[in-house]
Amino acid sequence: MPTSRDTPSGSPLADAWFLTGQTASGKSAIALALARRLPVEILALDSMTLYRGMDIGTAKPSPADRAAVPHHLIDLLDPWQAASVGQYRAWALAAVAEIRARGKIPLFVGGTPLYLKALLRGLFEGPPADAALRAALEAEAQVGGNAALHARLAAIDPPTAARLHPNDRRRIIRALEVHTLTGRRLSDLQREHDQPATGARVLALVRHRTDLAARIDRRVDAMFAAGLIDEVRQLQASPRPIHRVPAQAVGYAEVIDHLAGRLTLPQALERTRLRTRQFARRQSTWFRGLAEVQLWPLEPDTSTEATADALAHWFSCDVPGRRPPSFPVP
Repeated sequence: MPTSRDTPSGSPLADAWFLTGQTASGKSAIALALARRLPVEILALDSMTLYRGMDIGTAKPSPADRAAVPHHLIDLLDPWQAASVGQYRAWALAAVAEIRARGKIPLFVGGTPLYLKALLRGLFEGPPADAALRAALEAEAQVGGNAALHARLAAIDPPTAARLHPNDRRRIIRALEVHTLTGRRLSDLQREHDQPATGARVLALVRHRTDLAARIDRRVDAMFAAGLIDEVRQLQASPRPIHRVPAQAVGYAEVIDHLAGRLTLPQALERTRLRTRQFARRQSTWFRGLAEVQLWPLEPDTSTEATADALAHWFSCDVPGRRPPSFPVP
């Protein structure tokens, strides 16, 4: 069974550093402050900053920030394109090699949990695609509907079916394909493959829920005030339609609905705030479920500079995996 298991213990990512955390937790500002203290270059750990023209709604680093500190894995795609996790990981590994060649330390900064996990633990590739089998499954879905295909997967592989939406036809077909070609459940194969990496330096910033909620509300309001609606108008005026993946990003989907008359502006604002808070909760669940991640709680009145001082000491410590200071985690 072909797999990819080059995780940080003895892998191309062995000495990379990771600064993650929930959206609006302050990662970007702290990363810039870290770069003034340590010889790092920043790699975006974010699925949406890959897109050109999606700047305001993704809180993309400004041109001035990117001029001050080298940033990578930003503006690689047009808004009508899409990329897989595997493609992102390949781009990341290439960028890491270039950063190391310059004698710098790669620092991944962002909050896309699936990308973080793929960098830490590698990717399960599974058997190559079978075009004839996929065509047959597509035809089955056309006749019986996505729900029938999902029900078939539930009978074969309940754990995988439970985590996939019934309309996620592409992933449902892949799970059925893997079972047909290998005789084994995708969930079992992934569990065998999915082992924690050792020696990784991964910190996740954590804020109290009320503090984070207030920061999220301020960020959303600032994005709309900075011209998010005009940014979406420009995306919609692109030569080709925006791909469904970036079109469903938080903030962009709500503005698209507003421009189509499905939401008023106050409704779009409130729904963006709500979806952002929901996303932050999902991020927290992911980070707490990854053994490699060490939580770094932040108090509302802790300055960016003070946090950067403490994190610089932790990252540059000679003992990988040393526990951060003991804080009460909200």
